[in-house]
Formats: sequence, C-alpha cells, structure tokens
Amino acid sequence: MSNIISKETPSDGRLASRVLHWFDQRTGIKKLTATALDEPIPGGARWAYVFGSGLLFIFLLQVITGVCLALYYTPTAETAHTSVAYITKQVAGGAFLRSLHSYGSSAMIIVLALHFLQTFLYGAFKGRRELLWMSGALLSFLVLGMGFTGYLLPWDQKAYFATAVGTNVAGQVPFIGSFLTRMLRGGDTIGTLTLSRFYVGHVFLIPGFIFLFVGAHILLFRKAGPAGPIHEDPVAPKLPTEPFYPRQVFFDMGFALLIIAALAGLAYLRPVTLGPIANPADSHFLPRPEWYYLPMFQWLKYWEGPGVIIGILVIPGLLAACLFLMPFLDRRLERRIWRRPIPALAVTIVVFGMVYLGVKSQLDDTEGSAAQQLAQQREDEKAFSVAPFEPYTKPVAATSVPTPSAKAADPLVAKGKDIFSDRGCNACHGDNGVGTPLAPSLTGITRKYPQDRLVALLHSPNARMKAGGMPAVDATPDEMNALLAYLKTLGAAPANSAASLHSPADAPKGTTTLPNGD
Repeated sequence: MSNIISKETPSDGRLASRVLHWFDQRTGIKKLTATALDEPIPGGARWAYVFGSGLLFIFLLQVITGVCLALYYTPTAETAHTSVAYITKQVAGGAFLRSLHSYGSSAMIIVLALHFLQTFLYGAFKGRRELLWMSGALLSFLVLGMGFTGYLLPWDQKAYFATAVGTNVAGQVPFIGSFLTRMLRGGDTIGTLTLSRFYVGHVFLIPGFIFLFVGAHILLFRKAGPAGPIHEDPVAPKLPTEPFYPRQVFFDMGFALLIIAALAGLAYLRPVTLGPIANPADSHFLPRPEWYYLPMFQWLKYWEGPGVIIGILVIPGLLAACLFLMPFLDRRLERRIWRRPIPALAVTIVVFGMVYLGVKSQLDDTEGSAAQQLAQQREDEKAFSVAPFEPYTKPVAATSVPTPSAKAADPLVAKGKDIFSDRGCNACHGDNGVGTPLAPSLTGITRKYPQDRLVALLHSPNARMKAGGMPAVDATPDEMNALLAYLKTLGAAPANSAASLHSPADAPKGTTTLPNGD
C-alpha cells in the first residue's frame, strides 16, 4: 500500500504540490483546466472574440456589487429610498459602489449589443450552432429584464414613474393586460408589494436563470467549438488552430481590465444621483426610462387607439421571434456578410431604427415645456444628492381622546377595519391610516369632508387622486358605512390643527390631501 501511495504522490514532496495533487485526484481539476485552456481556436486568437468573456465578467461584477448593496437595502415602500440614501451618503465608498453597479448595467447592454453584432456579422451562429444562438437570445432578454426590475429599487421619483409607465404598457396587452399589470404590481397600485416582487426578480429569479443559461451557453459553445474567421467553414474548419491559452486569455483579461477601468472612472468622476422619494401625487413629473429603453419609449408614442396593440405586441413580438429564430431564417452556410444581403439589410434597418428612435427621444426633450420640467427634475436630483442624510422616522398618528363608542368593541367599526385591510388600503395609507410616502394620512378625514362628499370620492376618485394611484372603492352601502365608521375612529386632529387647515394648494411637498374639485 505504501508503494502505491508513493507512486501517486509528487516526488518533490512540497506541501503545496501534495495538496494540489490530493485535490486533483478527487476532482480532476487539472484535466478540466487543461480542457478549458486548450480549446482550439481556428485561425488563432483575436480581439473580436472578447465580448462573450467580457459579458461574463460584467455579470460577475454586478453580482458582487449587488450583494454588497443588498447588505444595506430594505425593499419596502417606507424605507427603500432611505436605505439607498444611506448607502449613497453614509456608507464608506457607498456612492462609488452604487455607481459601479448602475454603470455596470449599462455596460452589459453595450457589450451585449457588440457581442450580438460580432456574432451576426461573422455568421458564428451557423454550422449546428442554432441552440448556442438561441440560448444567447434568451440571455439577452434576461439582461433587459434585470435592467427593468432594478430600476424601481431606489424608489425615487424617476424610478417610480418610469415603472408606472412600464407596467401600464403591459396593461395594453389584449385579454390578459389587466392580469399582467396586477401580477407585476401585486395589486392595482405600485407599492410595497410591487417593490418586493421586483426585488425578488432582480436579486433571485433573473440572476438564477442567467446562471443557468450561461452554463448551457458555455456547454453548447464547447460542444460546437469556435466558428473562427468569417471566411472559415463553420462545420469543418480548415485553418490552423491556436489554443485558448495564452493569447486569447490575455486578450480577454485585457478587455476585462479596460471595462473595470472605464466603469471605475465613471463611478468616481460622475457618481449616479438619487432623486427625492417617490411621490405618486406629483402629476407634473415627466418619467423617462434608462437610455437603452428610450427607443421603445419613443416607438410607443406613435401608436394610439385601436392600433396600439400593433406597436406594443405585434411588431416587437415579430422582431423578438426573428432574433430568436435567426439560425433558421439565415440557414445557408455562407458566412460572409456581403453574400447575405437580406439578413444584413434587415439587421441594419433595425439597428439604425433603434438608434434613430433613441436620438429622437432625446431631441424631443430639449424643446418646449418638457425641457424645462426635465431640467428642474435634474436640479431636484442634484439638490437631494448633496443634502444631508435624514434617517427614516415612522409617521405617528395624531392622537385625541377616544370617544366611548371608539373604546367599545363596535362591530361596525371592526367590520370597517377589516374592509380597510382586505382592500389593501393600509398598503398605501399605512396601518391605522397614519400615512406613508405613497399616500397621505387619513386621520381627521371625516372631520374635513362631509360624509356624502367622502363617499362620492371613494366611489369615483377624481383625476388628481387617480394620478396618485387611488383606485375606486367598489363597496355596497353597508360596507361603505362600516368603512366610514372605522375612519371616524382614527386619531382625529383638532379643528385648529395644521392638518385641518391644509388645503390641496398649500399641502406640504410629498403629501397629498383629497382635492375638493374634480
């Protein structure tokens, strides 16, 4: 037995070599590493092949920075904005870390587009590489989903209203639009349930699928092998090959260092801003998505009325299907782009069309009242970013001496409280109607409005209330009476208090009152 062990053990006897040898015997790590680094590349290593590895590097960077941000982030409507402000203003290096994560999402889109164009121009999806292309297309959709779900998490004005627009677009889908909107939002309005769903999708679900499809993509790539230069046969390469290590590894690492240097420079010189906390009642705010969604944002402006389904679902769906099925639409083994005029023309039209729509959207915002409003919004973001950090303080309801009827266990009040909870009123107005950043306090509301006026507003909210996300309360007369009985028990402010004196015109910024007019 000792003779067998001595033959398997390295002769130099060094501890590091013996540990590595022990580990390799049980995992086969040396063979796996050799297989990965010895991958033959037809025609040799090239800078044109760095985009796939660059994408993987950026994704890992996003995972690392995202985990660091998640240590401080709390996904609730009341505290999300404060937690992001804490990261930005209080945590050492927090602003840099958040900026690195934000710019990293844009870098993923840019490198993804470059990887797609390089693969298409080189015809690298040909020659039994259909599944490789299709897995890459699915990864592209997942990356866009990461950007969409992550945009809401700061819970500032820009994040809230841009997400409202995005979820409203889903509502335009025939037959299932209402279901899609409620599924995304967790209800009729954007609130804590929306934030928690987007957080779970951004942090757990979509990254999990990305890891899954990245693994499948790498496996399929190793099975099919690199396609090589544009004039190479995609099925039976004839050019001399060069191993992946060392030159292609050097190119990939150089590109990764270039990415990290660019992102770090941007994060240090131009840290991303954080705007004021989301105020759903701000009817003047102009929402704008991230730059990579601007083409779609501009595209939707051209579709109204019955034809909106064509612009929202039909045409984008056809383009997505063509992207996914590209290997079956461009089936010839010919890879040279000048010999593939129809696919080349189609991709050129789509790319230039998207660039045009994005630029047009930016130019439209440089004219008229929109330019002034957007400029003011940018100033508000800058002002909030440099303002001192303010910790979150839980709103406290105004108190008054409870009436004997309130002290008693009134069945009508109990029923009204159940309705208030079951209808999700506390999701926006807070427990016991104390108010949240999403909706105003309801304390003293029955003293301010006559009962018939309050019932009318609850049954049919006016335009300003709808802009703040207030849905109509569909209740029977008995249910409405119970709800009003409960509202009367909430801590009513004294008649001469500030709460009773505020009108919609002089309500403090960040709060709302029920407007008197329609």
